Amino acid sequence: MARFQFSATPMSGLWSVQGTRLEDERGFLERLYCAEEFSAAGWCGPIAQLNHSYTRRRGTVRGLHFQHAPCAEDKLVSCLRGEVFDVAVDLRHGSPTLLKWHAAVLSASNGRALLIPRGFAHGFQALSQDCELLYLHSSPYAAQAEGALNVRDPRLAIAWPEPISELSPRDANHALLASDYAGIQV
Repeated sequence: MARFQFSATPMSGLWSVQGTRLEDERGFLERLYCAEEFSAAGWCGPIAQLNHSYTRRRGTVRGLHFQHAPCAEDKLVSCLRGEVFDVAVDLRHGSPTLLKWHAAVLSASNGRALLIPRGFAHGFQALSQDCELLYLHSSPYAAQAEGALNVRDPRLAIAWPEPISELSPRDANHALLASDYAGIQV
């Protein structure tokens, strides 16, 4: 029995994932990952790292982060508590959707996740207080491979649904994209 429905987005390799909850009077059971089902959607390896984040305040933005090859990673992002506007930006050199973004509302109640392939930057805005996200990564974090975009970059023109109320100094100071930016190798 398939537990996931994978819906294509306008960007090749980026999937919206809807899980199936088995509910009864006690509560529910929800599978968050299945290697067999996710391999059909392009998950490129084992789960190398699992991260859990907590964001206190509505309006806070985190991101837009990615890793360069050879440490590029696939990510599966799920919301366990609260609600977020989750954004993926295509950075793949030669992609017809280079520098385009796609967003989905992920929440504890809707059970939706985003499967983000290598070559995409990721970030989110908290749409409620006390948001918790779970990230599955196909590669471990590598500081030397770290990359980031500025969430306010006019070339991206991300339509954040709320005014940005908080942003880390690190994320606020990421450089804007150069006019000749051609993407990254995956």
